[in-house]
Amino acid sequence: MKIYLRGHDYQFATQQIYMCLFPNSHAEFTDTRPLEGDYAVSSLEMRDNMMFSETAIILSGKRTHGKAEFPFSETDNEEDIKRVAKRAVKTSFYEAALPHLRKRPPWGALTGIRPSKVAAVYIKDGMSVEDAAKAMERDYFVTDERARLASVCAVRAEKMAQGTGSRDMSLYVGIPFCASRCRYCSFVSHSIENARHLVSPYLDMLAKELSKLGKSANEAGLRLRSIYIGGGTPTALDASELDFVMKKIAENFCVRDAEEYTVEGGRPDTLTAEKIRVIKENGATRISVNPQTMNNKILEEMDRRHTAEDVVRAIEDVRRVGGLIINTDLIAGLPNDSFESFKNSVDRMIELSPENITVHTLALKKGSELRREKYVLPDGEQTERMVEYAMNELGRHGFLPYYLYRQKYMSGNLENVGYSKPGYESDYNNYIMDELHTILSAGAGGVTKLIDRENARIERIFNPKYPYEYNNAEEKIELTQKRLLEFFGC
Repeated sequence: MKIYLRGHDYQFATQQIYMCLFPNSHAEFTDTRPLEGDYAVSSLEMRDNMMFSETAIILSGKRTHGKAEFPFSETDNEEDIKRVAKRAVKTSFYEAALPHLRKRPPWGALTGIRPSKVAAVYIKDGMSVEDAAKAMERDYFVTDERARLASVCAVRAEKMAQGTGSRDMSLYVGIPFCASRCRYCSFVSHSIENARHLVSPYLDMLAKELSKLGKSANEAGLRLRSIYIGGGTPTALDASELDFVMKKIAENFCVRDAEEYTVEGGRPDTLTAEKIRVIKENGATRISVNPQTMNNKILEEMDRRHTAEDVVRAIEDVRRVGGLIINTDLIAGLPNDSFESFKNSVDRMIELSPENITVHTLALKKGSELRREKYVLPDGEQTERMVEYAMNELGRHGFLPYYLYRQKYMSGNLENVGYSKPGYESDYNNYIMDELHTILSAGAGGVTKLIDRENARIERIFNPKYPYEYNNAEEKIELTQKRLLEFFGC
């Protein structure tokens, strides 16, 4: 569809709402008004302290219109006025698009990856969870179920925010190696079989970076709240390599101060009793064992190289070692999956009784093999049915939602939700998704996020993306540590 903007240049905002409403289509912005074919005209006018937006959409010969108007104050700053303008543009586009859609989108006209932040604004203004949900329905056309989900997660984030200090931090350590690359994966990750020669120099550089990060964090007076070793698959390393990484963390950071310490053991085929003991003995409190599906055929098609039986064995091994909270992940909308198959995966996870179950919706990311090749995917309505079954069934068994986020290219314009048994929520997930405090990242592809909530200031520092770049990036790492100290006035 061609899109012509009149009276504004909010191309990104228009593209956001377009992608949410027409995820399988492509938007092409044009400088001249189209006269034929499928197109949209989005206009914006500002007068008398009001934003007026209109959108016309012509699709398959059907013409529809949408209108929106929102007030603003003369005392509003430039950024606040822009937010009102973009909201008007998105709302009018949504109104025009709705007659072309098979069903109302679950998140309505709401774009962005953190729906709970919208609910949080209402709650901070004194609304109850119920009233905040109603406001989201009214203002953004979010369905009742999603509005309540966002509001519940907003309350959890706000409680954590109140207990988070300005010099609190979490540490993320990235291990960009896996047993094999899953076909839906878009992360920076290398098959350890093919990249074994990169591992030793990578761990050496990681040790240097952890040393520099630890010294800088100490000088800046930062207090460690949580640790997360992710990837990739950290347990793709052998037991001695994993032990080396965790000991280097302990050498440079006060691990006993961390209230939570997670290691991704995401691929059950990489987990052994020896590695689990290493994880426990080095102070970790949580471990992820991620099946994604309990359908062996789909696991094979996604190149996961493990079976549902391996998942059961890995969870049993973790239970035998003891003392570790277990998280599991499932993905709704995988190729060739069905509602009955996904239902079975949810039911089996509930039977295994991990403390956390995260339900992801498949996102066709640009870096994934699924995006490049043709696979038969469940449609958005099928995926929504899967997600709603998980939501209802997990709730029935005492699992409560505590964080959610959305991504581009998600099936059905849905979401990812973390559920846990009461008292077993993952703090790190809220810290990073709700930007509650600084996250220091070590390793290839890591993104350090320096956060000053008091002054609404965030700065991101990117590590080299690939291991072979990172292994020779000591100078870049030193610059990162310097910027960290400057940010905190040291």
